[in-house]
Amino acid sequence: MRENELYDLAELFKVFGDSTRIRILYALFEHEVNVNDIADQLSMTASAVSHQLRLLKQNKLIRSRRDGKQIYYSLADDHVKTIMAMGMEHIEED
Repeated sequence: MRENELYDLAELFKVFGDSTRIRILYALFEHEVNVNDIADQLSMTASAVSHQLRLLKQNKLIRSRRDGKQIYYSLADDHVKTIMAMGMEHIEED
C-alpha cells in the first residue's frame, strides 16, 4: 500500500473517532433525515448538527438531497453501514 493511501485511511478513521458523528451516522442508518430531525433526535442544536454533517459529507460518508427548502441526508453507501456494523461486532466480542 502506498503511503498516501495509508494517510487517507487514517484520516477516514479519524472521522469515526467522534461520538457525535457516530450518533449522527446511526440516525441516518435506516433512512434519510433532515437537520432539524437529527437535532431533535440527538438533543443538539441544528447548527451543531450542520457542522458535523459538513465534515461527514466532506469525507464522503453521507450524501444530501434537496426537496424544496429542506435538505435530507443519508449514508453515502453500504460501505458506511458495513464499517459501522463491523466496528460494533468487534467491540461486542468477548
